[in-house]
Amino acid sequence: MRVALVYDRVNKWGGAERVLLALHELFPQAPLFTSVYDEKKTPWAKVFRIHPSFLQKLPFARSNHEFIPFLMPMAFEHFSFDEYDLVISLTSEAAKGIITKTKTKHICYCLTPTRYLWSGYDAYFNTPAKKILSKPLISYLRRWDTVAANRPDVYVAASAEVAKRIKKYYERDAAAIIFPPTDLISLNKTSAKGIASPVYMARNDSKHGKEYFLVVSRFVPYKRIDLAIQACNELRLPLKIIGSGREESYLRSIAGRTVEFVGNLTDAQLIQYYKKCTALLFPGVEDFGLTVIEAQYFGKPVIAFAKGGATETIIDGKTGRFFFEQTVAALTKTLKTFDAGQFHARDCTQQAEKFSIEAFKRSFQALVKKVI
Repeated sequence: MRVALVYDRVNKWGGAERVLLALHELFPQAPLFTSVYDEKKTPWAKVFRIHPSFLQKLPFARSNHEFIPFLMPMAFEHFSFDEYDLVISLTSEAAKGIITKTKTKHICYCLTPTRYLWSGYDAYFNTPAKKILSKPLISYLRRWDTVAANRPDVYVAASAEVAKRIKKYYERDAAAIIFPPTDLISLNKTSAKGIASPVYMARNDSKHGKEYFLVVSRFVPYKRIDLAIQACNELRLPLKIIGSGREESYLRSIAGRTVEFVGNLTDAQLIQYYKKCTALLFPGVEDFGLTVIEAQYFGKPVIAFAKGGATETIIDGKTGRFFFEQTVAALTKTLKTFDAGQFHARDCTQQAEKFSIEAFKRSFQALVKKVI
């Protein structure tokens, strides 16, 4: 069976890229088609044979794709998949818009319907001026996105939350819900094979348990990292923030003396930060939220806003706590009453192990067999 993979863009590292690598393990010979490929920023992608679109020739497109969303439809429609039996698109934007012939099956693993067009529109265009100026472009992209949404033969949703959005915005039913995997579990278990491995042995070491709260995220508005910063400012709680993004200057400007920006880390470094934190703070609304799984795997509870994918992966009172209004006051109130001692590392770890790469691959293989 000849298989091809399609992904929106290859220029960063995050949860979606972990899904892409898991698909590569299932289909190691499958080439990867994408809009742009930034080789310097993506050493993880060297395992693929990558076919970028014509946008690759634009000098600024590799790292500034957000300035050319109007070209993304054309980029994906220009690819030909006539020689393939199956195409799997992994997308939160335009990759689902590829055009295939009847003999080629197209499975779309949908991370979310295009956020800035639909569920996240008000967050991205948060002033009257932005909405007015962007209206012609948004109208065009919404029309195209609605047409493109009918092209996949089968939708797979990354969570029940995403399945609801696919139904709401695209009027399509997801054939299955398959949660994204985290390879930090596999990495940690590989390290555990050595008896003296510090990566594994420290996971439930209680002496690391009460040092700081943690945020692991890209710095974009809908993640609501500002809530975590302001709540920890008010309570003078230590907070470490891992990640980077376009909101960094703003977030640094509101951070108090107990807040530390760590930057981007390797997986091995990230594991150590998970192990030593008190809890992960997760104040945004996510389609799924891999960091929630990662924190639980290392025995740590999660304090999360009670909406979106987090409600599917956290057991309230057993592997974390929810707050029910997306405000500083609500998060502050929860932090005041939070007691890390009431949570057991084993409960958190057992919950997280449901989301391993092995579980993902089994579910996806079963789906492909059914579709083919």
